[in-house]
Amino acid sequence: MTGDRLDAAQLRGLFLFESLTDDQLAEITRLGEVRRWAAGSIIYAEGDPAECFFVLLDGAITLSRRVRGANVEVARSEHRGAYAGATQAYAGDRMEQVYPNTMRALTDVALLALPAPEFAAAIRQWFPMAMHLLDGLFVAMRTTQTVVGERERLIALGSLTAGLTHELNNPAAAAVRASAVLRERIAGMRHKLATVADGRIDGAQLRRLVDLQEAAVQRAATAPRRSPLEISDAEDELVDWLDERGVPDGWELTSTLVAGGFDPAGLDEVAGAVAASDLAATVRWMAYTVETELLLGEIDDAVARISGLVGAAKQYSQLDRAPHQTVDVHDLLDATLAMFTGKVPAGVRVVREYDRTVPPVPAYPAELNQVWTNLIDNALAAMGPAGTLTVRTGQADGCLSVEIADTGPGIPPEVRPRIFEPFFTTKPIGEGTGLGLDISYRIVVKKHGGDIRVESAPGSTSFRVLLPLTGG
Repeated sequence: MTGDRLDAAQLRGLFLFESLTDDQLAEITRLGEVRRWAAGSIIYAEGDPAECFFVLLDGAITLSRRVRGANVEVARSEHRGAYAGATQAYAGDRMEQVYPNTMRALTDVALLALPAPEFAAAIRQWFPMAMHLLDGLFVAMRTTQTVVGERERLIALGSLTAGLTHELNNPAAAAVRASAVLRERIAGMRHKLATVADGRIDGAQLRRLVDLQEAAVQRAATAPRRSPLEISDAEDELVDWLDERGVPDGWELTSTLVAGGFDPAGLDEVAGAVAASDLAATVRWMAYTVETELLLGEIDDAVARISGLVGAAKQYSQLDRAPHQTVDVHDLLDATLAMFTGKVPAGVRVVREYDRTVPPVPAYPAELNQVWTNLIDNALAAMGPAGTLTVRTGQADGCLSVEIADTGPGIPPEVRPRIFEPFFTTKPIGEGTGLGLDISYRIVVKKHGGDIRVESAPGSTSFRVLLPLTGG
């Protein structure tokens, strides 16, 4: 309902206007009108175009924001002169002019409504110096947020890169080490082959040795896993066999022969194929054959590990891929967890509880990877050296649900309403910028049309990301 306009004396009774000149008060009288709402009414809604600047004249109002799917009250007032609505209209075209919250009437209320464009123009004309200062403050804050946000991304990327480099170094070093030993063993095989086949054995015997060599390769590839006690007993048996037949330094060969699945019966076959004088060289030749196969297996494993890490890094960065695409969220989660391999403490157990029936979703995968990075990094920081990190997927409320849970101490109730605020952090100075959750919230809610919800208690904190199955 629209009521009367306030005169100059009534306006001077409001702290916001008490220092204005008569001419300025006359302009406010011309612009503003008294509007009334019944208790329970929504005066304006968050996200609607900011059309009016409101000043409370009578009654009580509440301001709330939509956070993680729920309306959270951020302010409540019955103080005459309290103001809300288009409070940043003075910024002009520098920002989107929408209501930053929702105002509801707790009781029957009367508000002075001032049209935002005209009121903002008057303010800029009356207080030019103040407007310059506010403009500078606004620009500085936005620049600071941009710079710190970029720094946050660089720090996270650098940390993950260091972990990835460490993980790549291990298999790379293993491959280099195995290839060096392999070169020596191949040279030894050539030498032993020349010794074995220097004319003291005929072609049939050589053929038999080649067959035994092939059998040794197959045996090495399919050798069963044994316990340390079983391996020790098997090596003792081979040492005895070699000593009985006068093979010098036979103990040096037993670990390789046992790893290749050799036993006394297998060595008996080798001994039956050559003369006693050639047995030592032949056994060493067989040992080199087995070791060569084992080394090739190590190199295969190392290269496969490197390839897997590079693939995970490419999946994480979404290199050479369209910004928006339909993706399997499990691929994104696995890639992010792979990037964290070097950062997960030895005492932290990572549990994947994936619902593979959830369908692919249209999304910006590179930005979702940033969300998973922020949530996982926070979870690891909260737990410290020990705990359980659970990554769970499923469907909830018609959306794809991704849950990142940890067993840390939890988020204090007094802190929880502020965790998504820019620059708010509970970490020590220098360890956190307070933008990780703010960036995650904007990516999920603003860009994907989803939601982030949090539940926390000592020993159990869970961040749940909801993404529309049909895109935001």
